Amino acid sequence: MVGNGSGFLKNPAPRRIHLMDELRGFAVFCMVFYHAFYTMAYLYGAAWGEVLLDFFMPAEPFFAALFIFISGVSSDLSRSNLKRGLKLLGLALALTAVTRIAVPDEVVWFGILHFLSVCMILFGLLKPLLGRIPFTWAWPALCLILYFFAKPIPYGYLGFGTAALVPLPAGLYATNWLAPLGFYNRDFFSSDYFPLLPWGFVFLAGTFLGRFAAKGMLPEFAYRSRVPFFSFLGRHALLVYLVHQPVIYGAAYLIFSVLSLLHR
Repeated sequence: MVGNGSGFLKNPAPRRIHLMDELRGFAVFCMVFYHAFYTMAYLYGAAWGEVLLDFFMPAEPFFAALFIFISGVSSDLSRSNLKRGLKLLGLALALTAVTRIAVPDEVVWFGILHFLSVCMILFGLLKPLLGRIPFTWAWPALCLILYFFAKPIPYGYLGFGTAALVPLPAGLYATNWLAPLGFYNRDFFSSDYFPLLPWGFVFLAGTFLGRFAAKGMLPEFAYRSRVPFFSFLGRHALLVYLVHQPVIYGAAYLIFSVLSLLHR
């Protein structure tokens, strides 16, 4: 609390957490390259694109998890998660409609935007309840365990790796209506897919640690900017996500059209 010159006290303006921007920006940067390699490999059949995609693919879950985790942390800094979530859901549904019409072979049914919008809405509704749970480091650790426990859901069980501890009913996979939760059959395809199980546990872990960010209790280095480029990408992550695929498609079309003309 500080004085405002009129005899009253007010809270100091919160400082921007540049580390979060930079980590989010780094994750977006990796995502753009991953989608570029995917486009070159699967839409244009470029052998070099497939090589780069295969090399880059093992890292994809890590930068995706980083992006989702930071989004969870950020949700603790927002007072309007429900409103933000509904707006983002509108954009996500528009993305589904556009990809369904323009590139039906690469339609996005439940991608990262759908996932984050639902998480924001749920967190906005449950935040008063979650706020009553005392913080201990056991909660993020439990979220991590639950993430790995739920990861084998596509294979019909809960467990760790190949250890099937809890078989799941086949009825959960009879249709694809439960695909947002992680239950789908061989008829389902989404070019970008992040189901609530197990990825929701990564988001939830971020919300627990977000309490430190909301109270301004992060280490001092988190508030200093080191890589302005990544910070910029992080601050404009949604815009980058919305425009990067059309830009990649356009650039790939131009490149391969020119190469086709040169080889005639």
